[in-house]
Amino acid sequence: MVEISGLTWAATIGLIVVLLAVDLVLAAVRPHKVGFREATLWSVFYILVAVGFGIWFWSAYGGELGTEYFAGYIVEKSLSVDNLFVFVIIMTTFLVPEEHQHKVLTFGIVLALIMRGIFIAVGATLLSLFSFMFLLFGLLLIYTAVQLFRHRDEDPDVENNVVVTTARKLLPVTDDYVGGKIFTRLDGRRMATPLFVVLVAIGGVDLLFALDSIPAVFGVTEEPFVVFAANAFALLGLRALFFLVKGLLDRLVYLSAGLAVILAFIGVKLILHWAHVDISPSVPEVPTPLSLGVIIAILVVVTVASLLKTRNDPAAKAHPGSIRGHREREEH
Repeated sequence: MVEISGLTWAATIGLIVVLLAVDLVLAAVRPHKVGFREATLWSVFYILVAVGFGIWFWSAYGGELGTEYFAGYIVEKSLSVDNLFVFVIIMTTFLVPEEHQHKVLTFGIVLALIMRGIFIAVGATLLSLFSFMFLLFGLLLIYTAVQLFRHRDEDPDVENNVVVTTARKLLPVTDDYVGGKIFTRLDGRRMATPLFVVLVAIGGVDLLFALDSIPAVFGVTEEPFVVFAANAFALLGLRALFFLVKGLLDRLVYLSAGLAVILAFIGVKLILHWAHVDISPSVPEVPTPLSLGVIIAILVVVTVASLLKTRNDPAAKAHPGSIRGHREREEH
């Protein structure tokens, strides 16, 4: 473990807060439909910020940690594309007006960062206290990979999510979005708008994704700062990436299968690390550069195969996959 200075933590968190604040201000002050050009410029900007941070981090803390950061960033970026699938489903399910989608995504990213911050703190503490947590994290990722592969051609049942249904039962909800407000008063009664339900849905989805993504990035690095930075910079560009690629998501038909393979690979890597530490030093470990190469290779193969598939079969449609099958299908 390398000692990351308090100044580095403060400066990194400060940069992330500033970038989030800019997003929130833009979403609140100027709600509008985000066009392709704007989405492209913001996507390039966030990627350059993430890469620039990685280059600085590499020079300041060495090549090993620098490689771990870039590997973690690519893992989180690839897993975040699955988030985009689900965000599209949520927007479609709840008929979110285009001018309010910017706000929903920005709040969703804030919620995701909070969830991941909590999970990173808990995960880092557990890993430092109990080495067998590497085994548990590895088994969790392999289980998730198997489930995701089994249900790779399904969509998550967002509207019947227990968090969403509970929110609707506990709070009165208006029929329309009331100008993008989260709460409003109707006939003297304080009510939530559908925008609040959408934020609850995204928060529930963020929680589920944190359960997978945090163990995945801990499979690449044990340094909590690297885990946090990789997650934060991958998520910061998610809003712009949503508007940039939402029209192309349907073509990534093999993405869920590819992510399942990546999660299984990292799960095996974690188990090998546990065995190397707790059973015998002779058990081989997977080095970070090899992990980075394997992950990039899987993503390239998945992307090329998906584009070839949809070109030859235009009716083929991608799905984000689901950790469990829909209740109706299971009962059937």
